[in-house]
This record gives sequence, structure tokens and C-alpha cells, in this order.
Amino acid sequence: MNARLSLDGRPWLRALPLMLAAAALVLVVAAADAAPAEPSAIGVATTAHAVGKMSVASCNPKASSLRPSGPPQVTSGSFMAKIRDRGFLIAGVDQSTYHFGFLNPLDGRIEGFDIDMIRAVAQAIFGNPNQVEYKAISDAQRIPDILSGSVDIVAHTMTITCARLQQVDFSSVYFDAAQRVLVLKNSTAHSLTGLSGQKVCATTGSDSLAVIAAAKAIPVAVPYWTDCLVLLQQGNVAAISTDDSILAGLAAQDPWTKLIGPRLTDEPYGLAISKQHPDFVAFVNAVLEQLRTNGQWSASYAHWIGTPVPAPPAAQYRS
Repeated sequence: MNARLSLDGRPWLRALPLMLAAAALVLVVAAADAAPAEPSAIGVATTAHAVGKMSVASCNPKASSLRPSGPPQVTSGSFMAKIRDRGFLIAGVDQSTYHFGFLNPLDGRIEGFDIDMIRAVAQAIFGNPNQVEYKAISDAQRIPDILSGSVDIVAHTMTITCARLQQVDFSSVYFDAAQRVLVLKNSTAHSLTGLSGQKVCATTGSDSLAVIAAAKAIPVAVPYWTDCLVLLQQGNVAAISTDDSILAGLAAQDPWTKLIGPRLTDEPYGLAISKQHPDFVAFVNAVLEQLRTNGQWSASYAHWIGTPVPAPPAAQYRS
């Protein structure tokens, strides 16, 4: 599977099985996208999501969720009861982010750290972690799919921001990341500011684009992070900049890359849920509380991300 190809005389490790997984997943789960659009350079004006993150200062994203009243319970008339009656949880997930949400081509299963969070929610509802319908979506589709009701929950390396909180609710923080930069190993850049005037890739709908633009680099938007990796390998962009958790997965697929620079932003991840279902938000938070205390969070971290394992992010709730 790890076929090599030569680009400009350099050997490259093809993006592991994830490129094949991205295509194959359309046949396995409810796919969301048509063929990826041509990558395009975009400016701050077209990244309202990310700009909103910076302009809204009246909330604390890490302490924005609903406090659970106790262990997770499926009560009569609740949204969880409706999901149970349907027979499966519908989750919007990533299809190509190694370690967090990707299709394993060896067994055709969706797996990763984010997927473990979804499986725990399904376990709490059904007593069976496998009663999930996964819908593969891009970063740009995360909020629209929640607003339309086509998914019950999104687990997609999604940062809780004040701008996003105006549209959807989030669980408490289940993972802490930080934006950094991935470049080729022969790059002389040491940080994002050293890439001023050069093309830097991120996904459409991510909050990474405004940070790239603020550093006076040229943002290039594509549907998926593996698209960014291909552009970097082909020399069409100078770097990729997003959460270090995502970049570590890309670097694991290509040993000719390296992470550079300091932490640029704080990126607390939450599970996104419609504002119409506050009972489900509290329920999910109760599930996350269990994972923090029963060792499952730590076991999942060790399995997918590695060791040493930090303490889980402490839950904070609305006052």
C-alpha cells in the first residue's frame, strides 16, 4: 500500500492508504461531497467563520456547554429516545484525518480518536457502540449538516469558537490542540511568519485560514487535509497550517515533512450538536465525564495518538 512516487526527482511516501480511503468511503457511508473543487487562494473576506472567531470576545469557548445532571440516561421524550427508536446514531465524521477519523482500507472500518467518542455515545444510548451511521463530510459541511438535521452529532476535529457557538452547541472540551505548520524537510522556514507571501494550505471551513492570512501568507483552501498533503508533495504550496493533531497525522504519512514553529492558537475540540437538542448536549457531556474518569479517554489517546498520555481536558460548564 505504501507505494512511492517520484516528484521533481524526490521520493515521496504516498499518503498511506488515506487517499484510497477517501474515495472508498463514499461507497461505504453516506458521502457528502462531489469531486473536490480546484484549490483556490482565498482571503480573509471569504473566511467569515475564522474572522468571527477573532471578533467575538464575549464568551469563553471552553466553558460554554451544559452541565450534566448525572450519569447519561435516555429519558422518555428526549432526543436520545428518538435516536434509540430510530435504531442508530447519525454522526458526521472526517474520512481522511489519520489518528482522528479515517477509513481503514484493510477492514473497511471508520476509526480514530474522534470515532471512539462517537462509539461511546452510541454505547450509552443503545448499549452497543456499533449502532452508528457515519456520514463522511468535509470541514465546510460540519455546521450546515447540523443545522439541516442530516446528522445528530459531529465529531470532526472541530474547534469550539465563539462564532460557531452562535450557530451550534458543543459538548465540553474533549481534546486540546494548537495550530502549527507542516513543511517539507528541506524548507528553511521556521514559523508561519517566515512564509509571508507564500501559499499555505488549509481546508475550506476551517478556522486556520484567517490565521494564515493574518501572517501575510496566501491561504489556499481545499476540501480535505489529504488534499493539502498532495499539494505540498507536488510543490504547489509551501506549507500546511492547522491543528498540530491533524498535522501529526499527515507527518506520519510522509516522512519527508516536519512540524515547525510555536503554538499559534488554542484549539479546544468539542462534539457539535444542534441548539434544538440541549438534552442531548447534557447527555453527551455525561458520557464524556465517564470517559475522563473510567480510563477510556486515556486508553483511546494512547492507542491513536501515543504516549505519554496527558490528563484529559477538565470539563468546564456555563456558570
